[in-house]
Formats: sequence, C-alpha cells, structure tokens
Amino acid sequence: MRRNLLMHRWLGRSAVAGALVVIGACTAGAQVKNPIAGDPIAIDTGKVAGTVLDNGAHAYLGIPFGAPPVGDLRWHAPDPVKPWTGIYDASYTRPACAQRGGGPDAEKYSEDCLYLNVWTPPTAKAGAKLPVLVFIYGGGFGGGSANSPGYAGAELTKKGVIRVNIAYRVGIFGYFALPELSKESGHNASGDWGSLDTVAAMQWVQRNIAAFGGDPDNVTLMGQSAGSESVYQLQASPLGRGLFAKVSGWSGADLAPGGGVPRSLAEGEAAGLKVEQQLNFKSLAEMRAVPWEDLLTDLSKLAGPQQGGGGGGFQTRPIVDGYFLPDVPDKIFKAGKENDVPNFSSSTQEDLGSAQTFYNDVHTVADLKKVAADAFGDQADAFLKLFPASNDEEARKVALIVSGDTGFGISNRDWARDQALVSKKPVYLAQWAHPSPPNKPGLPPARAQFGNGATHGSDITFWMGNFPAHPERAWTDYDRELSDKMQDSLVAFARTGNPNTSAVKVPRYDPNNEERVVFGDTIYIEKMNTAQVEFLRAHAPKRGAPGGGAPGGGPGGAPGGAPAGRAR
Repeated sequence: MRRNLLMHRWLGRSAVAGALVVIGACTAGAQVKNPIAGDPIAIDTGKVAGTVLDNGAHAYLGIPFGAPPVGDLRWHAPDPVKPWTGIYDASYTRPACAQRGGGPDAEKYSEDCLYLNVWTPPTAKAGAKLPVLVFIYGGGFGGGSANSPGYAGAELTKKGVIRVNIAYRVGIFGYFALPELSKESGHNASGDWGSLDTVAAMQWVQRNIAAFGGDPDNVTLMGQSAGSESVYQLQASPLGRGLFAKVSGWSGADLAPGGGVPRSLAEGEAAGLKVEQQLNFKSLAEMRAVPWEDLLTDLSKLAGPQQGGGGGGFQTRPIVDGYFLPDVPDKIFKAGKENDVPNFSSSTQEDLGSAQTFYNDVHTVADLKKVAADAFGDQADAFLKLFPASNDEEARKVALIVSGDTGFGISNRDWARDQALVSKKPVYLAQWAHPSPPNKPGLPPARAQFGNGATHGSDITFWMGNFPAHPERAWTDYDRELSDKMQDSLVAFARTGNPNTSAVKVPRYDPNNEERVVFGDTIYIEKMNTAQVEFLRAHAPKRGAPGGGAPGGGPGGAPGGAPAGRAR
C-alpha cells in the first residue's frame, strides 16, 4: 500500500514537471528580463534567449542538454532533448540535481536537472571561435550545483572566452548499479549515470557552442574536487574522445593514496542489490516509482557510514562499469590509452585528505619530531632523515611540503606524472598556497578550515575571479592581483595549451625533474623532491581533520552557497 501511494505521488509530480518543461520552452522572448540584442540564438533543439548581466556579460541559463531523467529514465543514460517551438527563456537557472538538503533553499533541487549555463562576452558572435572553458562542480559525487555563485562564469568572459557550467546527477540517482540496470542498458553496464550526463553535456557543447561564439575544436574541460575527478575520468574514458582539446583539474583524481580507486561493476551491483533489499523494494519499477525525496530520506536512515548521499556503507561514486570506464583510470593512463591532450593540473597546500596535522601543528623542530612519530610510527626516523630540519623555520617548511604532497596534492601530481610518462602533449603542474583571508571586521570569524590555510576549494575564487560571491571576506588588493594573474594563466592555457604569460612562468612538467608553479604570497617555481614524494606515497601519514572548502560553503561541501538566482 505504501509503495502504491508513493507511485501515485510520483506520477503527479512527474506530470507537473513535464508541464513546466513545456511552459519554459515556449516562453516568449519578449518576456525575457534584460534581453540580449540579436537574440534568439538557434541551437539544435530550438531557439534560446538569454539575459544581459550587471557586468555586461551575456548569460544563457538553464538550457536543457538531456531529457528529464524521471520515471523510467531514472538510472538510464540521458535521452536526447525533444525539440521545442517558440523561444526558450534562458534568463534564469533551473533546479540543481536531486540531493540531500534542507532549509529555505530545498526547493531548488529536482530530478529534472539536466541543464547547463553559458556565459559569453557581450561582443561574442557566431563564428568568433573563442576558447571555451567548461566547468564540472564538486561535492563528493553526492551534491553540488552548476548554479553556485562561486562557479559563475561571467567574470572569466572578460578575458575573451566562453564559459559553460554543466550539471550531472549525484548521489544514488547518479551512481547506482544493479544487474537489471546493466542488462537493460544495452552495454551491460550501470552505475555511472552522472558520468554519462557529463558526456551528454560535452556532446551538446560540440554541437552548439559555435552558435554562441565558441570554438568546438578548442574546448578546455576543467573541474574541482569531484569535478576534477570527473575530468580525470573523462580523459581516461573512450566516451570522452573528441569532446575536449585540453584539461585542467583542481584537487581531485582517482589515485591512491590521495584519492579513492573506483570499484568494479560487480562490486557496484552487489552494493545496489543490498540497498534494494535493505529498503524493502520488490522490483526496479518500484524503486523508480518512489519520489526522490522519499528515496533519499529512506536511504539516510540506513545504519553505517555515508558518502555522497548513501547510507549503510553504500557509496555513490563512479565505478569501472565497462562502458564509461573500461578499466581503472590509472591503468588506462599507464597504458597510454588516455585522451592525449594538454593538461594543467593543480592542488592546494592544505588539500582534502592531506596530512593536516603537519600544517596545523608543526611550528618547531620539537613539533616536527612529535607529529612525525604519530604519523609514521616506526618509519619516523626514516622520514626525519629524508626531511631534515635543523631549526624551527626549516621545520615549518617541512610541514608545508608534507601537507602539499599528500591527499589530493599527491593525486594530482600522480595524474600529471602518469600522463607525462606516456604523453606527447605538454603537462603542467601547479599548487595553491595562499591562505584564505579572514572575514571582515564585525562579522563572525571564518571557520578554521576556511580561514587558516590554503584549503581544499579556497583556490576556486582566484581561478574564476568571483570575489563578489563571497562579500564577507576581507579581500586585499593582492588577492585580486593574484587572481587576475591566475585567470590570465588559465586563459592562456585555454587558448594555446600553454599557461605561460608575461607575469606567470609555468615550467613544463618533467617526471625526471619535477617542478611546479606555486601561487602563494608570491608566485614562484618549486623544485619538488621526488624521493620525498615517493616516501609519502609508500607511507601515507595519518590524516588530520577533514579539509574545508572555499569560503561560503555549499551543497555537498561545494563552495559558493545557494545558486545564482533561485530556480523557479
């Protein structure tokens, strides 16, 4: 009876969602707020009209790239969008993908969420062939939004590029496998629905971005945290071939010991069957009929550790499904079968999974010896020989090295190394080491993990220049100067595959002479000690407290707070 009732509830919501899609698609262009002269733009599914933002950039928001993944399309590869008549109102964002959340912004989530946002310079015209930068958000594959103000693309368009943010399903809706789902897929694969969303979004970019002034042959795919892991996976996936010309991942790659290694299809299916049994479902049809809110509520009540909206030990992350990922990405790279494109990879000095006790607690030689003993046990003496410190200043430098070369610091370095060993394309490596500023006087102090160091996600504001997204921070003139130089470096990479500018020198990464550019209180080139890095790989230290995110916080740990413009 309960499941029948839930099915009726879902059908009602499904019908309403479908009606909203039609209404949104047929909205008259004259009703668009701050309309763009020259609109509408014709894309492969119809015409779209965007809006002029306060800074002059043009925004085309909430454009569908896949059919709503609801009903029988839950846990299904994204279907094509049905063409519409009339003019689609692209002046406002659509809901973020269904995820756990609450409070006043809970209504911004929906299963009907396969939309993307495009920002262009005001002078962009079809045929301009401007570089395109596509961003994939983080959130541990359990949350996040393409609409976050911290991810908005308007600022970077001032540098003469097109910016795109893409959505993808997260949590159980994006990463859930079952034998029955594998059978019906046509590829004997299931579990990577969110990843297939990113493929569909990139295919949309290839088909349509020229109409906005972008160059489909010069697309840079970039992402942060889980978004960076997605970039890494897409570079490894045969489905990513031809969809991008360059990659830039910030703080994330599926490489141990810093990151998690994807499980097999069999493991994913077994986990899915366990959840199906624990939630007392009798069939796949029954699971598809339950409203998404109720499914997440039921899932959250299962005992056990949770990750990405999972419960009972259930993890919602990409797996080696045999289709999107034919093998573990590490093996694909080492075999030289990755999509060979230029790579500009980065991490932060106090990144997620790093040995933060070194960063937080080591200020003297005595501190270093104590923390080393706790972290490395019987290998502490070997560590101290390889990382010598004769005074307190040197001890602090050692602490920063250890923090920067563990967690995602080592994962992104290994991504660069694995590619450089087999690639014909240039690889570049960077690290963010500029501590986040405190909050302005009179405001509550920033949380420690956001305010005390170069934490996970604190670099995003600087790569994108989105200082207005965090007005609570006491940004300095140097912060803005550093951000401008970082943006110029990123845009140079997007244009040419080389991030060097007159102000920023980035050495090409060489596995036999490891160097990276560091964006800190100054910009400098750091020569890495390979023996030290390899020690940290072989003897991964105990991790400190979990890392933070960018200022502001957001769903699933993603920076930025609420989406830019409430979905309606």
